[in-house]
Amino acid sequence: MKRITSPIAAKTILNPVRAPSMPFRWSINPYRGCQHGCSFCYARSTHLFLDQPADDTFQRHIFWKAGAPDILRGQLERLARLGKLPDHVAIGTATDPYQPLEAEARLTRGCLEVLAEFGVPFSVTTRSPLVLRDLDILRAAPAKAVNISLHTLDTEIWRRFEPASPPPRRRLEAAGRLAEAGVPVNVFVAPVLPYLTDSAEAAAELAEACRERGVRGVMVDVLELAAPEVKVWFFSVLRRHYPELAPLYGRLYHRSSRPPESYRGPVRRRMEAEFAKRGLLKSDGAPRSQSGGAERLRDPACGPDAAPVSACEPLAACAPLQLTLF
Repeated sequence: MKRITSPIAAKTILNPVRAPSMPFRWSINPYRGCQHGCSFCYARSTHLFLDQPADDTFQRHIFWKAGAPDILRGQLERLARLGKLPDHVAIGTATDPYQPLEAEARLTRGCLEVLAEFGVPFSVTTRSPLVLRDLDILRAAPAKAVNISLHTLDTEIWRRFEPASPPPRRRLEAAGRLAEAGVPVNVFVAPVLPYLTDSAEAAAELAEACRERGVRGVMVDVLELAAPEVKVWFFSVLRRHYPELAPLYGRLYHRSSRPPESYRGPVRRRMEAEFAKRGLLKSDGAPRSQSGGAERLRDPACGPDAAPVSACEPLAACAPLQLTLF
């Protein structure tokens, strides 16, 4: 698959997050689009803001923010003069900051260096072992946590839904190395895929693997299809590999971007019970070591109260709400 990369001129890198539901107030995303191309990625629809389709172009055409570290330094200098430096910056809230292009562009590393220079605490969310390259910064800087996204150890499910992302076992190895280096590590068990990765047995296997590698906390979150473009793309993948599940998913996601509580509640309880047994959750279901909560961004315009949408019919338009998260 041919990759296209394009620089984009950015005025800001540090973006204020004004959505009250978010557990952080500042975010950094050095890239637009993601080479991992996960079929369930909630950021797929953000390519529309660049006049790009939300199909596989999201994975093939990656935009990078030229001069990101220098722009960030200028922003932090201004905030420092005002005495308003952030108390937590979330990195990788829209697309993976350690996708393959980062190995060449090094924008994420440059931004971490600047945050460390100003003493600004941060957390990083990624699927990639490339984060280990920056262990020197993560150990020395005020890193709140590295959050590893990992929802299954089943290689068949992984290959079908996120074939361009690093294998699950490599992510576990990265989590272990981070923990050994003294970097706080959480695992985001997200998204849980209904009827595929939502069993107690799957949770137990993953929970044990996380415990063995020194993971400090987990967050469990069920699949959400927050925008029509994301729903269309995900269902195309689902029908290709698991056609028998398409009607079941259609019923779950017919009236909302997420399944009804009658499904989500039991799934959360049985999965979180397995993590709680291994000391990875508090009794209330919260991660034992939190970095500010789940850093997965949702589109309020297509949230649980959005107009009904049938997964088995052409999707009606639902204009995404552009937050300043990019």
